[in-house]
Amino acid sequence: MNKVRAIIFHEHGVPEKVARVEEIEIEPPKSGEALVRMVAAPIHPSDLNLIEGKYPIHPVLPAIAGSEGAGVVEEIGEGVDGVAPGDVVLLPRSFGTWREAGVVGAEELVVVPHGIEPLQAAMLRVNPATAFRMLRDFVELQAGDFVVQNAGNSAVGRAVIQIAHARGWRTISLVRRASLIDELKAIGADFVFLDDEDAAPRIELAAGGAPVHLALNAVGGESALRLSNALASGGTIVTYGAMSRRPLRIPNGLLIFKDLRFRGFWITPRRQRATSEESTAMIDELFTLARRGVLRQPVERVYALDSVREAIEHAGRSGRAGKILFGFETSALA
Repeated sequence: MNKVRAIIFHEHGVPEKVARVEEIEIEPPKSGEALVRMVAAPIHPSDLNLIEGKYPIHPVLPAIAGSEGAGVVEEIGEGVDGVAPGDVVLLPRSFGTWREAGVVGAEELVVVPHGIEPLQAAMLRVNPATAFRMLRDFVELQAGDFVVQNAGNSAVGRAVIQIAHARGWRTISLVRRASLIDELKAIGADFVFLDDEDAAPRIELAAGGAPVHLALNAVGGESALRLSNALASGGTIVTYGAMSRRPLRIPNGLLIFKDLRFRGFWITPRRQRATSEESTAMIDELFTLARRGVLRQPVERVYALDSVREAIEHAGRSGRAGKILFGFETSALA
């Protein structure tokens, strides 16, 4: 039996206060299991919400934090097919990825193809998957169609831009800072505008009369209303976040005269409902885009596990230029 370190919370509360590094014991993998050494694990807002007790999922406490990450298989138990020692793999949400190592059912692992950086692989199953599903599941987009979104510089927003660009769809993204405009255009955005009262006419001008059938909302409030006004009759606005902490405003006229569809999206139940074929097809496409270098998420800083408070505080700052991750450079079992 080996001891490794993990970030554990015994109660819900302020993440910087209740999440702390502790030692846990892990046994060798049994039949059908694999021992995985973690390489990298991002910090998502949902991870912090889970620790706070504000997320719809409520784990049995004490719990190991972290919903996404990549690791390397170090050892496998009897009867394991499909993964082998040395494989870089993606971990399931239930694993708790903010740890040095752990044992998991081998069938729950996804092998990462060669040519993808483990740091980038560690961030593929939440934000890019959210972008992928929203672009595919609500409106049947055709080549050249427009998608409009707010929070274009967010991790999901950037993935929307990159996936849409690769698929031949055009994007109109709203942001809060002018300094982001050129940055997003460099990764494939067609149009980027400030999210202010002049956004609606700019969107209309950019679309050039072409109908916009899909809008993606991560902000709410006035920003969501601007997206709604930009939609064509029968269009769909998908809400997946609420950064402004303000509710959607839905004027009666948008429902009566434009017959808009207002939908919500949460990746967790969507992943649970997906067939194995659907899940495989999605991750294979994300792997292909990542390997080609057209799907890439910026990283602002990688922290060691011991710096849990600093890492969580940094992840909560506004105006970041990329994701915050935990990195594990050496084998936890050496």
